[in-house]
Parts: sequence; structure tokens; C-alpha cells
Amino acid sequence: MRQLLLDLGTDKPQTLESFVVGTNIELMQRLRMLATGASTVLNENFIYVWGKPGAGKSHLLHALSTVPATRYMAADADEEAFLFNPGVNLYLLDDCDKLSEEAQIAAFALFNQVRENNGMMIAAGAVAPAILAVREDLRTRLGWGLIYQIHELTDEQKIAALSHAAVARGLTLSSGVLPYLITHFKRDMRSLSAMLDALDHYSLETKRPITLPLLRDLLQLEKKFKAQ
Repeated sequence: MRQLLLDLGTDKPQTLESFVVGTNIELMQRLRMLATGASTVLNENFIYVWGKPGAGKSHLLHALSTVPATRYMAADADEEAFLFNPGVNLYLLDDCDKLSEEAQIAAFALFNQVRENNGMMIAAGAVAPAILAVREDLRTRLGWGLIYQIHELTDEQKIAALSHAAVARGLTLSSGVLPYLITHFKRDMRSLSAMLDALDHYSLETKRPITLPLLRDLLQLEKKFKAQ
């Protein structure tokens, strides 16, 4: 059981296919074009995406990091990560709202070099660039290109996505399981999907159907595990 709960935090490959699109259709169309190497079709060097924690910003950047000649940069990456490399065509800068003063200076310099060399950068942050708490020159640069807000899924869309995933895996969920899950657990799709996986394993381990009592038991075990 301990391993099952540990698996809730296990990083799984983040892909564009596993991102539930919802109303973010235009953004996803552009990112899919990038993933297939059709960067010239985009006709845009810079994209900034923003949204609340758990909306899927990092998911999308990590998904694109598998594209050849691409570099992913976390906000706390070392100084070397912000150095321009002619062999890199696409830079992915995550959590712009968490950049240190030194990282902001490095990001500004990198931004200018990417522009001069006709490269591409996709940056992400928790808020729109106009109200981002960073240097004025960097804030201005981040607002130069296309700006997309990642709209969170509604509860109905989350339930529909989880129901589809359950059907694809051959899982039978009793009524009330998913509505209870999205109101009593973390609300981002990655965590919800991980809990669905855990429910599947827990059901097999205990030889019990996936019902509301089973979910409540697992959530209680998860709380106890986190409290240890």
C-alpha cells in the first residue's frame, strides 16, 4: 500500500496527447504544429502562456521538450541553461513569475539573442505578462508575441475526461465516484488521473469494485500517508 501511495507522486511522461484540450483549441493547434517541426507555419517567434497552478502550463512545456533542438528551462535552472546555443531552435521558459533577479537578467539577454537569430521561445507564468512581477524590460519582451491564457476545465469537462480514460482502461466506476473525487482531492487533471490509476490498483489489490466507499478509504489512506 505504501508503494501505491508513493506512485501518486510519480512523474509520468507528459505529452500533448495526454493534455485535455477543453477550450484551448487554438493554442494546442499551434503547439502541435511546433511538435511536428512546422515552425515556419507559425510565423511567430514568441508565445507566452499563462494560467492558474495546475492548469497545465508545465505539462505543455515538458511535452514540447522532446522536440529535437529544444531546451526546457525551469525558473531555478543554473546560469548555463540561459546561455544562447545556435544548435537550439526552441527555448521553453517555465514559471516566469518565479525567476530570481539574476535569472531575469539572463532571460532578458537570451530573449534578445533568440530574436536576433530568428529562434523561438515559449514562456509560461501564473499571470499575464502585463502584471508579471519581473523587470520592466523582460515584462515588455514577454508581451511581444502571442499570448494565450490556459483555461481550466470545468468540473463537467474533468468528469467527462476521467470517464473517457476509465472506459479506455476497461474500468467500471460506480455513480458518484468522479464527482466526489474532483471535490475532495487536488483539482488538476494530472493529480486526478494519478488518483484514477491508484483506484484501479487499489481495487485489484483489495478485490473490491471502484465505489464511493473504496474511494473514501483510499483518500483517507492518502491523508495518513502524507501526515507521516
